[in-house]
This record gives sequence, C-alpha cells and structure tokens, in this order.
Amino acid sequence: MQNADHALLRQLSENSQRYRDPLAAVDWTRLDREACWLPEPALSLYGLAAWDDLAPDVRRRLSQYEFINVMHAGLWLERVFMQRLTRRLSSRLARAEYEYFLHEMREESGHSLMFLRAIEAARLPVPAEAWRPPALADWLARRAPAGGALFWAATVVAEDVPDKFNRHLRGLDGVNPAVRDICTVHCIDEARHIAAARAQLEAALQDLPRALLPLLSPLLRLLVRQYARVFYAPPAQFYELSGLPHGERWRRMALRNPVRQSFVRERLAPTLHLLESYGFRLQ
Repeated sequence: MQNADHALLRQLSENSQRYRDPLAAVDWTRLDREACWLPEPALSLYGLAAWDDLAPDVRRRLSQYEFINVMHAGLWLERVFMQRLTRRLSSRLARAEYEYFLHEMREESGHSLMFLRAIEAARLPVPAEAWRPPALADWLARRAPAGGALFWAATVVAEDVPDKFNRHLRGLDGVNPAVRDICTVHCIDEARHIAAARAQLEAALQDLPRALLPLLSPLLRLLVRQYARVFYAPPAQFYELSGLPHGERWRRMALRNPVRQSFVRERLAPTLHLLESYGFRLQ
C-alpha cells in the first residue's frame, strides 16, 4: 500500500504543536439567545414568499436552530472519524502518520467540545432524538475500509463541505461574534485536516485499480447528497422548535427553495470540483 506524503504530515504536525483549546478561543458571552446567530441569506427559508411573513422572533430562533443543526452534523462526523481513526493507531503505523493522527484527534476532540458548549450555551430545547444522521452516509462512514479510497474521499467531503460554509459565513455581515469565533477556529484546523485527508486519498487511489473508480462514484455521489441534505436543511422538529408548526412541510419548502438550492450549489461546487479532479464522477 502506498504511504501518504510523510513530509506533508510532519509539517502539519509541526503546525499543530501550538495548540489552543477552542473553548478558550470563543467569546461565549456573545452567544446571546436574544440575537440572531446567522444572517438571513444563510438560512434555509430565505427567499421564499413565506419568509416575509415570519415574525422576527421566529427568524431569530430559526437562525439559532440552523446553526445548532450544523454543530450536530459536526459532532456526528467527528465522532465517527475519531472512532475509525483510533482503530488505525498501532505500532506498525509510520511515525509521521501516527503523530499526525494524534494531533488531529486532539483538534477534533476540541471541536466537539466547542460544539457541545455552544449547544448548551443556547439554553434552547434540543430533544435527544431530534437530529439523526443520514442512514447511508452513516453506514459508509462506519463500514468503508479505513485505509481505502472511499473512506478518505468521504473524509474529504465531511471536512470540506462545512469548511466552505464556515468560510462563506466569515465573509458575511450579521454573523453572531461567537459564531464567527467558532467558524474561525474550525477553518484554521480544517485547513490542515483537509490537506491530510487529500494526501491519504491520493495514496489510496494509487493502490486502487482504475476500473473500480467508476464503481465508487455512485456511492460517493449519494453520500454527498445525503450529507448536504442534512447539513443545509435541519430536521423538521427544529422548524417546529423555532415556532413553525408542521415542521415537515417547512422542511420540504426549504429543500425546494430555489434560492436555497442556489446557495447550496455554490457552497458545494469547490468540493465537487476537487473530488472530480481525482476522477470521481459526481454530477
């Protein structure tokens, strides 16, 4: 099996040595339940005719629950990734990979603690079963061979999709300052994680018979669709908790919202282009 670029992994480990706890990097006093967390153009219902009729407190609460949805997606992916990565750690692993994986697990653990703190700081009801991962994406993340091309391609998706959303948010007006802090911490660390995942994917693809690549593309395409669907459209119960009865109807409206569809396509385009540059067919 081909090895990932060890020189790159050593450089990434060196860049991770000056670790700062994400919990200390966020001004939690600014995570005010009485303020909007996300700007209106970043919300799933923005652009619909019904949007103009929503009360200000409903819009505000929706902005909070939509960011809570993003954090739940992050908690799920980081939990699965760390579970899979832990099983790869062994004395047989090259030192550069072993050391880098330890750095990444420390950073991913910090992100998860940051997400949990933000959800708790909101002091909003979030029922335990309200958020569930998409079935196929969850199965693939847990079952795809941890050293294989499909696993590392899925890891690129899991890290690059939220990264592009976070980077977009940081350039918008109207983002809550604490939310901006969270996005900034995530972007800085994810730049390293994405670089490492790409190196692992490139190494895995060198071992993959080219005839198998077309067989992986439909699975990866479905994974991207399922992940984007839950990332960009919160569960029906989150709409109801925001003050919108019949949450399933509102979620369907969000998924069919042409303004939202355009927003999602723009955020996903760099990720799809990156994966297609490796030979995957995703569109």
